[in-house]
Formats: sequence, C-alpha cells, structure tokens
Amino acid sequence: MDELTHFNEQGRAKMVDITNKEVTARRAVAKSSIQVNDIIYEKITHNQIKKGDVLAVAQVAGVMAAKNTSNWIPMCHPLSLSGVDIHFDWEINDEKYILHITVTVKTTGKTGVEMEALTAASATALTIYDMVKAIDKGMIIGETYLDAKSGGKSGNYVRE
Repeated sequence: MDELTHFNEQGRAKMVDITNKEVTARRAVAKSSIQVNDIIYEKITHNQIKKGDVLAVAQVAGVMAAKNTSNWIPMCHPLSLSGVDIHFDWEINDEKYILHITVTVKTTGKTGVEMEALTAASATALTIYDMVKAIDKGMIIGETYLDAKSGGKSGNYVRE
C-alpha cells in the first residue's frame, strides 16, 4: 500500500501538492442505491410526488454535489469537471424495490475525480430520501463505492 500523502512532516493534514503531476483524461464511476417500499416506487415511477420529479431533482443534486466536492471534503482539490452523468436502474425482486444509481464523472486534469463521483452518488441517494421521506422514513441507502476509474499515475481500477 502506498504511503499516505495527506500529512506533512509534522504529521498534520495537508492538501497534496499536484504541481508537477501530468494533465491526463480522468474518469470515475461510483455507485449507490436506495431501497424503497412499493408505494414510493409507484409514486416515483408515475411522477406523483408533490415536491416534483424525484429523479430529476436527485440528478441535479448529484451534479451539484460533484461540482462542489472540494467544499465538502477538506483535502479535495477544486476541479473543473468536463462531465457528470447519472443513471438510474430499478431492481424489483422479492417485493424489494431498489433504485441503483450510477454516476460517471470526467475531467482533464492533474488529479482524479473519484471523490466527485462518490459525493455525487451519495447526494443523489440522500436527495431521493429527502424527497419521499414523508411517505416512509424506513428507506435504506445501500453501499456506496467506486466501481471504476481511469487516468493518472496510478492507472486504471475496476472493482471485481
């Protein structure tokens, strides 16, 4: 495992110096999910939530979160993102209704966009929760994880 780079010689937190890193195309894919009940599933899929189109609002929240990640995560570099795309896929089995969230973030820069993708996936799931919590507060936000990344000195990563 590589040495942790977010600490200075005094053992204090620091933002990593990326001055001498090469600019490369970078991409990260993060995933999350939210499990809802059948009533919420029906209301989301038929656009019957009084607050508005749940998935549209969540998508915008995810994009905003990706763009503002450095404001949330102290040692993240502010990045100029070239793309943020959010996809939704329903899984229905055994009377479980799970909405899978996939976020892809791209940039051309000196540091990766893994944190932006993870932040966007989390914010998307949290926004869905917020939009429908009046119906049921028992929803379950699932695992959030990095699925893949490309670009940069550390190379490619694909979750097995």
